[in-house]
Amino acid sequence: MAERPGTESNQLAKLQHLIGELEKGNDFYRERLSKAGLDSSVASLEEYTSKMPFTTKMDLVWDREEFPPYGSNLTCPVSEYSRYCQSSGTTRGPLPSLDTADSWSAMLDCWDRVFEAAGVGTDEVVFFAFSFGPFLGFWTAFESATRRGNLSIPGGGLSSKARLQAMVAHDADVLCCTPTYALRLGELYAETREASSYRLKKIIVAGEPGGSLPEVRKKISELWRGAAIFDHHGMTEVGPVTYEHPDKPLSLCVIEDAYFAEVIDRETHKEVKPGERGELVLTTLTRTACPLLRYRTGDLVEKAFFTPPGAEEPAFCLEGGILGRVDEMVVIRGVNIYPTAVEKIIRGFPEVVEFQVIQTTRNSMAELEVSIEAADGADRTLADRVARDLADAFTLRIPVTLVESGALPRFEFKSKRWIQREDQP
Repeated sequence: MAERPGTESNQLAKLQHLIGELEKGNDFYRERLSKAGLDSSVASLEEYTSKMPFTTKMDLVWDREEFPPYGSNLTCPVSEYSRYCQSSGTTRGPLPSLDTADSWSAMLDCWDRVFEAAGVGTDEVVFFAFSFGPFLGFWTAFESATRRGNLSIPGGGLSSKARLQAMVAHDADVLCCTPTYALRLGELYAETREASSYRLKKIIVAGEPGGSLPEVRKKISELWRGAAIFDHHGMTEVGPVTYEHPDKPLSLCVIEDAYFAEVIDRETHKEVKPGERGELVLTTLTRTACPLLRYRTGDLVEKAFFTPPGAEEPAFCLEGGILGRVDEMVVIRGVNIYPTAVEKIIRGFPEVVEFQVIQTTRNSMAELEVSIEAADGADRTLADRVARDLADAFTLRIPVTLVESGALPRFEFKSKRWIQREDQP
């Protein structure tokens, strides 16, 4: 285990302060802390992890249903909250999230780290290809950029063509969007780039695992004539969590000033060793107005440490970024398959423009089939070659069908390429 006394001492001090605040005014955690035998005098991070139970998404859902509309995980009176966001991802409706000015500012500080790591200067123009709905990531990214002094162009409500035109008109240096939408805009740009000398410098992606997949990054960069790609991840429940360090590509470094991170084995609930995979668990250290203690994110990650140049201690990293969602794994004839593993193989074929995976059940047996769109001039054997690589990787026969150009849907936010259909005879 990496020796990190400075980092851990700083995190413990913030944790003690956080627990002290929760003891005073947070109904959701006050009783949980008392039952766990924890208070602001907690002596170590080890004591905290050994005593404090996990918080799950369903805990938050049930709390919201019992104490509508915002739940009881509020450290301050509702009158002191000024920001509302909500997450999707639950069958019982979106989860609300409230922040005070101080907690909101703490999350903007985290986005500052993302921009700094990506080398975004305050003189650069940043374009946000977001819908600007109630998702927290849209607003924190935008407001952090404006607070830094960047000219920030919102793209909400615009068509893809209008967004690209705005990027060219304002000579945007940086684009923020999902990997899927970077591909979609890139396709449009590739069709019109000969008419313009415009060149984007950087793309910061988030919202999907694709930002740390080499095949996806390469495709995005090629479409945008060599633009540098930087990954980041976060979630409404906890805020902006990680950034990609320029000296550690294809990995994500946790913003440890703001988060205490663990990676646990899902069966034993014990911390995994570096190089092992598990579920990411987070404790917010600076978002005190609506905190989460030992929150099981559902993200599948590989634990690693990385010492940046000039740093005294190693940083906590997620090797390969977010590898997938632990609840998205499917079992196909005894083989465990994650959607990101399928995407990695398909994206290894640059001729594939778009794809869709259909999961069906026939005679109680789960099956997969894949549809792909090909670039103009692609070899007609493309489907066979993709099917062969999928078979080699999973020891399964997965049919691959080549469909007409434009037949598959395109996405502006998170993609929905994995479709489940009802049981078939």
